[in-house]
Amino acid sequence: MDQLSTGQLISIILPLAIIELALIISAIVACVRAERTHGPKWMWILIIIVFNIVGSIVFFLFGRKQS
Repeated sequence: MDQLSTGQLISIILPLAIIELALIISAIVACVRAERTHGPKWMWILIIIVFNIVGSIVFFLFGRKQS
């Protein structure tokens, strides 16, 4: 297989990094704005930051309480 050039590698990684950052920011904003969560908000924000994509998805699936 051919080696990827730096430009090709950046064109692959940059969109994924932007999507990951947007997901993390939206999860943190949703956590802060939520009236109630399953567990303390500080814990969810820590999970979102430490576990990146998985933490954000877990928050959206299990962290929010339905009104």
